[in-house]
Amino acid sequence: MTNIRIVVVEDEAATARSLIHILNEEDQHITLVKTLGSVSGAVTWFNDHPDLYDLIFMDIRLADGLSFDIFKQTAIFRPVVFVTAFNDYAIKAFKNNGIDYILKPFDPEEIKSALDKYKSWTGATEKPDAPALAELLTQLGNLTRPYKKSFLVHYRDKLIPLETSKIAWFYTTNEVVYLRTIDDRQYVIESTMDQLEQQLDPTLFLRASRQFILHRNAVIEAEFYFSGRLLVKVIPQPQEQIIISKAKSAEFKKWMDS
Repeated sequence: MTNIRIVVVEDEAATARSLIHILNEEDQHITLVKTLGSVSGAVTWFNDHPDLYDLIFMDIRLADGLSFDIFKQTAIFRPVVFVTAFNDYAIKAFKNNGIDYILKPFDPEEIKSALDKYKSWTGATEKPDAPALAELLTQLGNLTRPYKKSFLVHYRDKLIPLETSKIAWFYTTNEVVYLRTIDDRQYVIESTMDQLEQQLDPTLFLRASRQFILHRNAVIEAEFYFSGRLLVKVIPQPQEQIIISKAKSAEFKKWMDS
């Protein structure tokens, strides 16, 4: 069987490792060529290695922008499986070499299905047709999940249900995710930041940066920072600054103004 050379574009290290593990479990003929974590890094790598890969597994929201920006800056002729926490980019994904669109947290069976689809389409020059797109959009509509209203957290020898309305922000460091409440209590939770993005109501919570997800009620103000970025002040105040990138600042303003 022909070896499949895969590139993973994912800015969450834990998610990338999980995806790579599943791929290796599903097919022993897979070779991981490269893992990339940003738009800028992906553009540089794809420009330098146009023929070194066969298939891409790509997240959509990266640390420095949307992965669709990669296609504007470099030529990619290989198929892409988009793996994302958001179900509103399907049409755009199909316009950017997409052959499948998998929602996080992903199921190994869905990854296997995407691999099977790639194998069946190997050698094809056309992108998915309109019926395939319509079928995918129907599937996405069926996958809509209700947003979480509470989290079960550990405190000493107890389990405590914590309503999302009491959460100020989520923060990750060293692959550990912390939850901080409005009254300044902190808990470790098992969800990844990508999983939280899917589980939380986007009208109330925003992924401000790679490290922070904010509740709008925790935001006090935002001030202009260097190079078009924003410095956000929240309660309780974290030890690290919360910086909104220039690429994400418009989304943040729209979120706060909605």
